[in-house]
Amino acid sequence: MEAKKSKAIVFSGVRQIELRDVTLKPISSTDVLVETWWSSISTGTEKMALNGLIPSPPFIFPFIPGYETVGRIVEAGDHVNQDLIGKFAYVAGSFGYEDVNAAFGGASQFIVCPVESLTVLDGIANPQCGIALPLGATALHIVDLAEVKNRKVLVLGQGAVGILAAELAKHMGASLVAVTEPHQNRLDISTADIKVNPDKQDVSAALAGHEFDVLIDSTGIMSAIDTGLRFVKFHGKVIFGGYYQRINIDYSQAFNKELSFIAARQWAKGDLRRVRDLIANGKINAEKIFTHQCSLEDNLMEAYMQAFDDPDCLKMIIHWQDGSEAEKDGGMATCNMGR
Repeated sequence: MEAKKSKAIVFSGVRQIELRDVTLKPISSTDVLVETWWSSISTGTEKMALNGLIPSPPFIFPFIPGYETVGRIVEAGDHVNQDLIGKFAYVAGSFGYEDVNAAFGGASQFIVCPVESLTVLDGIANPQCGIALPLGATALHIVDLAEVKNRKVLVLGQGAVGILAAELAKHMGASLVAVTEPHQNRLDISTADIKVNPDKQDVSAALAGHEFDVLIDSTGIMSAIDTGLRFVKFHGKVIFGGYYQRINIDYSQAFNKELSFIAARQWAKGDLRRVRDLIANGKINAEKIFTHQCSLEDNLMEAYMQAFDDPDCLKMIIHWQDGSEAEKDGGMATCNMGR
């Protein structure tokens, strides 16, 4: 049988992106073939990878990026439930390629992957919202580690993960959620109880009278963390919600308050399904982070650069189907059935 080809976004070198044909591995008895409808751009890992800052084997050029993909299952192996065919699912990437590396590998027109790696999007009116599952699951894991119920929470940064962490903290019973963010458009999207723009407000004055049980960082900026530590109470908890090449903070604050520090690594088992159910039941609003979109016909380098560098771009959605197909299948329906 002739190997199946697929168009894929390939990082071919440092700051080099192209759309080209790649070869898929054969579908095994426990695999599925997914036709991609939407994918997105990671502004952390993929930015570092495109700039050549992650020299580990999966990121050796050329490679296919992407771990935020939603598509329709079009074929299933012999040992897979055939009822899955036709369903939309979130795909956390794939290594199912013959002739190119896969640094998660989700940015491809067709994806071969084990059925266990899918999260079927049952119950979500608009399957495009499955794009939010990995960021939502990351935020959920952070909030789980923070143990926020009946506690006052300060979230630094209102990027996509920070926005979802603040919303989830409220949903999970935090008594007060405050956030800081210097970009006003991001702050406007946030559902926090107290919203502080440090470029326009005095943070100490805005947070006067508050001592927080938990500090969640989603900025990666050491000076922001130092400022935030001033508002954490004795025996408070600090959650590092991003990836940090180095930690360099004012240790005296940690010492004097006997603070606890926890590093959050991605998400825990089951978190993707928990977020799917929260979206389906209208408990969180996923689509608020979808601020920009492009198609394969657009300049992909420009799209990636905007996703990386434009502070107003929380999440760039890449459309893999033409507009008529997406409209025919209800791609513009609301994400939240319960809203």
